[in-house]
Amino acid sequence: MGQIDLEGLEFFAYHGHYPIEKEVGNKFILNVSIQTDCATAGKSDRLEDALDYQKVYSLIKQEMAIPSDLLEHVATRILDQLFAELPAIDKASVKISKMNPPMGGQIEKVSVTLSR
Repeated sequence: MGQIDLEGLEFFAYHGHYPIEKEVGNKFILNVSIQTDCATAGKSDRLEDALDYQKVYSLIKQEMAIPSDLLEHVATRILDQLFAELPAIDKASVKISKMNPPMGGQIEKVSVTLSR
């Protein structure tokens, strides 16, 4: 078993409950952790035997482009797509952070983490 982490994925997107969030957008940072069998790829050195990180990124980018009210919804959609498109995944975790959320005060970020 191995773990693959994609860290610090940065997107500008339009997620949020309030109308202004859907109008002006915000910066989001994602971290994704995937557990999968890496033994074959470790021996063969062939992409065909590995989890394709580019496909993981493309699936996440696709879901981040769809506006949602809640980060929980975005994270669930990302996990759904990862498991649907990449059957080699045993476990996955997605952390989405909304930077400088409009909460009426100074706050660096708010984050949601979901695992499956």
